[in-house]
Amino acid sequence: MSGGVVAIVQARMGSSRLPGKVLLRLGEVTVLECLLERVARARLVGTLVVATTTAREDDPIATLCVLGDVRCYRGHATDLLDRHLRAARACGAEHVVKIPSDCALIDPAVIDRVLGAYLDRAGRYDYVSNLHPPTYPDGNDVEVFSFAALESAWRLARRPLDREHTTPFLWDTPGAYRLGNVAWETGRDLSMTHRVVLDYAE
Repeated sequence: MSGGVVAIVQARMGSSRLPGKVLLRLGEVTVLECLLERVARARLVGTLVVATTTAREDDPIATLCVLGDVRCYRGHATDLLDRHLRAARACGAEHVVKIPSDCALIDPAVIDRVLGAYLDRAGRYDYVSNLHPPTYPDGNDVEVFSFAALESAWRLARRPLDREHTTPFLWDTPGAYRLGNVAWETGRDLSMTHRVVLDYAE
């Protein structure tokens, strides 16, 4: 566990393709409970928080968090950049791990791998993920960034896309942030093969 590391899981009931999907059952638990249990197993994650909205339809998510003793922040329904910033600030984050709620079977080792690549190079990267380019199996999406970078994006981002999806401003503003990517060397033992392969900006 690392001090100042906050893992934020964004979750809401209003999915356009499958409404209420985060509270659908996977055996004896919900999709969200399954995801939270797996994120909590990552060794390097400090605080875990669910970032949901202030809409009444998301009250059940807040209730689930209370019953499961998981922190919950409720914020803007469509401005995810704002919601992440305020959740991170409320938890005293220095470093933020962003996990989407539809990655219910995410591998905790992958979270540690991406987060470890970021922490081991403290001060060298503003943003590290396993998504640019994506080489891991679907459902193992991990993004890590400094609170300072998140706050900068929150202050500067204007495009609706940048507000609605949290991180595009960080990885799609040439030269503004120091970016890294953790790649899986496909076909080999996942536990043995990871490396930071991209420096978009120094």
